[in-house]
Amino acid sequence: MNTRAPWVVGVSGASGTPYARSVINGLLDAGRPVDVVVSRAARLTILDETGIAFRDAHWTEDLGEWLGRDPVDVRHWPAGDLAAGPASGSYPALGMVVVPASTAAVAGIAIGLSKDLLQRAADVTLKERRPLVVVPRETPYTRATLQHLLELHDAGAVVLPASPGFYSGAKSVDQLVDFVAAKVLDAIGVPHDLITRWTGELGAGR
Repeated sequence: MNTRAPWVVGVSGASGTPYARSVINGLLDAGRPVDVVVSRAARLTILDETGIAFRDAHWTEDLGEWLGRDPVDVRHWPAGDLAAGPASGSYPALGMVVVPASTAAVAGIAIGLSKDLLQRAADVTLKERRPLVVVPRETPYTRATLQHLLELHDAGAVVLPASPGFYSGAKSVDQLVDFVAAKVLDAIGVPHDLITRWTGELGAGR
């Protein structure tokens, strides 16, 4: 019996939903199943940044429009469903990425608040010692947020700020977005071809 073992992608309300789109597409391109949790605040951000509504009753169509593909092997869990699969440590998830991670999500995960499924799934990921990558997209950081990020690091999470690099010769915003997604996929060991890697030769990416 084959057991589906997905990566969970939590999308919080911070600006930067294109990062989530690129990560999800990268996972799907690599043949990895994905579970998606979109917070209530993230729905507003997706609508503001893309013009696409994200509705529980129409999530397949809405997610497909957002990703630009048929969301095959994607499962959506409503953010308010604390009985969902990823809320339990016995659910066979491989790990989780929170992208983008708002400061509220960072705080909630750091203190184990579990106010919604996104935070609960991240808490489960930590307690089960599975990979957790948190992608904060905020600037500047307050002292409280820096403390929360340090607590996540000390708990075993990878704190991976949405800081695109320019050495790969990016010529568009999408390529800068893909650079961050590539770093996320590298952190969880998923192969991809989103960037031109550094070879030690100046200008090789151009």
